[in-house]
Amino acid sequence: MKLYNYFRSSASYRVRIALALKGLSYEYVSVHLAKGEHKQADYAGMAADGLVPLLELEDGTRLSQSMAIIEYLDDTHPEPALLPAGALSRARVRALAQSIACEIHPLNNLRVLKYLVHDLKVEEDAKNAWYRHWVRSGLEAFERQLAQQPPSTFCWGETPTLADCCLVPQIYNAQRFDTPLDGLPRTMAVHDACMALPAFQAAQPSACPDAAA
Repeated sequence: MKLYNYFRSSASYRVRIALALKGLSYEYVSVHLAKGEHKQADYAGMAADGLVPLLELEDGTRLSQSMAIIEYLDDTHPEPALLPAGALSRARVRALAQSIACEIHPLNNLRVLKYLVHDLKVEEDAKNAWYRHWVRSGLEAFERQLAQQPPSTFCWGETPTLADCCLVPQIYNAQRFDTPLDGLPRTMAVHDACMALPAFQAAQPSACPDAAA
């Protein structure tokens, strides 16, 4: 398999975590978003949406969108499972994951931040305030969801799930932008439990071959 991704991309990071948790090897192919490599003809010809990540299977089939990729990996390599047994439990995990992937991340990805600055002429401080506001309010909602559940080491239960694959990259980016993370005890406890695991350590941006300061 080949994973076309960018070391700082939250969506790419999610897939790297899932691959690491499942012990799956892959070829790392860097697509540098900040340099506009995703807009070049060779990549645009493969990725219809021009986004990362893109997973290329051994037969040449290509899959886009991190959530779909992770669920594909879970279907085809079921151990360890990233979605729990039972329809209700699976719905709870998907809800947590989508709280990040669908509510927080879209407002703050690189495309949006560039549009704010380059097209709407938003000042840097205002752009960063936008980022912190939406990340903080989203994580507060995530914390309230966790508080409604029984105590657990990870987002749901005692093993990492799809939700943890989404949470860790979001915290990484929140820290990059100096987003306040106080008052989120369960969220940060889950994050710390994840980062104690080798799979999460191996997938982090600083471990990527295209990592930059």
